Amino acid sequence: MHKPDSHSVNLAAAFGFVLLAGVLVVLPHLLSFSQQEVLVLLVINVLLVCSYRLLTLTGEWSLAHAVIMGVGAYTSALVAKKLSVPVPLAMLAGASMAGFIAFLLSFPLFRMKGFYFLIASFAAGEVIRLSWKWSDLTFLFGGPKGIKRIPAFPDFLTIDFYEPVNYYYLCLVVVAISLLILYRIEKSRIGLTFHAIHWQDKLAESVGVNTFRYRTLAFVFSAFFAGLAGALYAHYVGAIAPNRFSVEEMVYILIWAIVGGTATFYGPIIGVVVLTIVNEIVLRSLGVEEMRPMFYGALLIIAILFLPNGLESLVPKIKRLFRGRDKEGNGSLASPQVAE
Repeated sequence: MHKPDSHSVNLAAAFGFVLLAGVLVVLPHLLSFSQQEVLVLLVINVLLVCSYRLLTLTGEWSLAHAVIMGVGAYTSALVAKKLSVPVPLAMLAGASMAGFIAFLLSFPLFRMKGFYFLIASFAAGEVIRLSWKWSDLTFLFGGPKGIKRIPAFPDFLTIDFYEPVNYYYLCLVVVAISLLILYRIEKSRIGLTFHAIHWQDKLAESVGVNTFRYRTLAFVFSAFFAGLAGALYAHYVGAIAPNRFSVEEMVYILIWAIVGGTATFYGPIIGVVVLTIVNEIVLRSLGVEEMRPMFYGALLIIAILFLPNGLESLVPKIKRLFRGRDKEGNGSLASPQVAE
């Protein structure tokens, strides 16, 4: 049986990458203004759900990730608006604050595991989110109405980042670099240790792995990039409020990850892209956007019942299907000789 050599595989991967890059560059020019705005939010959500997957590598699922994104958004907005810090530096401050809050939360949260960790992370997130609504802190966080008139990303030369297309390219660059870092982390020795803790935490501890330290590391890394996603969101939309980072938004992150799958790096990306397309094209064309929670809930149940490994599990099947057709095509040329 002919086996493709590494040169052919690398050539195919390079061709696929160039094709994908070309599509991503051209895509916004084929869309309407409102669709371009959706595209910007989609790119930001890709970073959000991929950062969440990094935490799940250790086997822990948090319900505070949307709030952690909010920490980045609030911090970046306040630093830029109150302290007049340049927006790019404010974004880094927002991401760093999100990582720092995750570091502080790791001490009580990682004393628990599984279901208890899940519930405790939800409680911790709600404490942070409700503090943004606290009337005594309205002068700082704006209360239930949140913060408005957040400074936009500054123009660079003649590039106006207030335009969705320009901000899309900015987000695309930031998210691409972030995904590369997340990918390298996962493939590094640290990432392999995350996997080991997920599947055999007691065994890992027996050989000297400090599971608390590595779980904290995964939490801080994932929070940093979630905070960066929040900062990108805040400076694009221009206004944020506590309800934007509620448990309902957290449920969407979970559904993106579960429906897409978390076994591979690209699984959550497939989930958020497919569900966003379905939401923006199918539901919107039918005029039933308000049914989005019900639709997502039904889709989650269907995915768990019939596609437990997520949409990512279809990718190998599709590959095998195409390879089967190739073999069939080759076989049809060779079969007469065999028959003879």
